Amino acid sequence: MGRNPWTLLIALAVVSLQTALAFLLGRLGFGYWWLMLLVAYGVGAFANHAMYVLIHDAIHNLILPSKRWNKMIAIFADLPNVLPGAIGFGVYHLKHHSHQGDYEYDADLANDWEARLVGNRWYAKALWFLFFPIVQLTRPPRLKALCMWNRWIFINLLCALSYDAAIVIFCGWAGLFYLVCSFAFSIGLHPVGARWVQEHYTKDPDQETYSYYGPINKICLNMGYHNEHHDFPTIPWNNLPRLRALAPEYYDSLKSHRSWSGLLFRFIFDPEYTLFCRVERTKDREACPGAEKPREALLSELAARS
Repeated sequence: MGRNPWTLLIALAVVSLQTALAFLLGRLGFGYWWLMLLVAYGVGAFANHAMYVLIHDAIHNLILPSKRWNKMIAIFADLPNVLPGAIGFGVYHLKHHSHQGDYEYDADLANDWEARLVGNRWYAKALWFLFFPIVQLTRPPRLKALCMWNRWIFINLLCALSYDAAIVIFCGWAGLFYLVCSFAFSIGLHPVGARWVQEHYTKDPDQETYSYYGPINKICLNMGYHNEHHDFPTIPWNNLPRLRALAPEYYDSLKSHRSWSGLLFRFIFDPEYTLFCRVERTKDREACPGAEKPREALLSELAARS
């Protein structure tokens, strides 16, 4: 557990990379739209997804000791995403940890109308992935006890608009188009977009959270270690593999995914996979039965080993 201030350097590097690519591709103009799409899919999507991990760690205050500085890092890492989402994400993501599976508090659960609209049709699920950034915006309004407007969200909005304006001025609209494509691919119809399915979509009601242990973790900053993260949200991204190595008997026995690409195709084309494949809590079932005892045992054993 602790903080990793070196994460700030990664944020600087990735934001610089995306800004430089936007400048270079923007100078080429829309005549090279096909090249922009290729670079956005092959490079930009991974870069933007990595920034989501940096924002995620900043929201959990895992980069610097000060909450204010962590929020500023999250806003900075959010710049190439074009739309201001870092602070808003932090508001409902922390609720996801404390109210996982509660429809009235967890924005990670699909809207009922959303799940019914998509159904189990492959083309509808593909479109859901493609427009996932827009779909996400429809979820927070249904949540209870959330204030989605504060001064930090205003700062996030102001910084994002200023960055977008600078991109248009110095890189042209083509440069902004590249960033929009990178953003859309990073959480949409792309192997890294399968993370949204990997984390909590399940056909087994006895396991509601899954980890991914495939090779893309190397460039996605261990975002696949999701069971580990939910067990210990105060462990930064770089130490999550160490947690699994320290307690393999707790994690190797759980079902997990080895391929985001395979999961993406399986979710789209398997009619048994729908947006309803989630463990949803009710007032009579606020926690997984017996979940507290294994967690306490894990805490005690890890303390003894270290």
